[in-house]
Amino acid sequence: MIVNNVKLVLDDQVVQGSLEMQDGVIRSFADGPSRLPQALDGDGGWLLPGLIELHTDNLDKFFTPRPNVDWPAHSAMSSHDALMVANGITTVLDAVAIGDVRDGGHRLENLQKMIDAVIHSQRAGVNRAEHRLHLRCELPHESTLPLFEQLMDKPGVSLVSLMDHSPGQRQFASREKYREYYQGKYHLNDQQMSEYEAQQVALSARWAAPNREAIAAHCRARRISLASHDDATAAHVAESCALGSAIAEFPTTEAAARASHQQGLQVLMGAPNIVRGGSHSGNVAAHHLAALGVLDILSSDYYPASLLDAAFRLAADERNAYDLPQAVRMITRNPARALDLQDRGAIAEGLRADLVLARPHGEHVYVQNVWRQGRQVF
Repeated sequence: MIVNNVKLVLDDQVVQGSLEMQDGVIRSFADGPSRLPQALDGDGGWLLPGLIELHTDNLDKFFTPRPNVDWPAHSAMSSHDALMVANGITTVLDAVAIGDVRDGGHRLENLQKMIDAVIHSQRAGVNRAEHRLHLRCELPHESTLPLFEQLMDKPGVSLVSLMDHSPGQRQFASREKYREYYQGKYHLNDQQMSEYEAQQVALSARWAAPNREAIAAHCRARRISLASHDDATAAHVAESCALGSAIAEFPTTEAAARASHQQGLQVLMGAPNIVRGGSHSGNVAAHHLAALGVLDILSSDYYPASLLDAAFRLAADERNAYDLPQAVRMITRNPARALDLQDRGAIAEGLRADLVLARPHGEHVYVQNVWRQGRQVF
């Protein structure tokens, strides 16, 4: 397969040229056109490495498309997979929540079904993208560690994140924001909200620290990449480094992001944060971290189309110094390296032919074609 007349987004430059893939890998590329008649004309579009998504809960939406609606697993997985590939994502870590009972329980009820769907569809070869697992561990619960220990050796577990959404710290340092969010979500009166808040504080005090240490130890023993979540202070970052974290997911403050970057953690922020122009929960804006040069990885989080969009927005934003190759590395090479996936994430000879052909239309960029391991999947 030869793709001709494209702007190749390489690791450190963009060149007009062509690329040949064979047997699932990139065989060669050149800064000139191919003369072979079977070449696909890319019509001047951008040819990028396949996008790598580390943290998406998009699968949840297909298993429970409406409240109290339980959708068949094979259909949910297929629809989710199709949406990932349509947005240029060729490697996706499906995030499943462990210990999070705040949503009324549907995530726990769907947990095993979602995990089985990811594993079985990947094993059967029916997925267009490559799907792996990201275990999101909500630490302040008695059930979190036992459940994690049941799942940690499942095929495809590639990332574990440690999170604590209890009030008064991290994402919810503002108790007012916490009450506003959960009172609105669960329709609690003031007394019910006070009782709920006190319960969450008590659970965090009892379970967060021991669960954090135990789960991190299991990850180190199994060489599973570990991510912190919502670090807000230098002390949080020091703790994350001591545990062996490779990624700092969604730091909530500039200080935490700077400290994470300085300590060698890959700072991950939400691509929707870039597209929307700021955090929906009032925390530090991703574009501000980009302007400081301390942003390393983007994740589509809850909106798959945001990943490619955000990279091109960053490259066009005069408030930071990221050019297009640097911005694209945030959604390709950098997440691959954070997981120690050395076979993908860049356009280079011998790497997997996971590729995206994207075309501009007005101010927007659209995915035209996608290949995974040399096979066209979109």
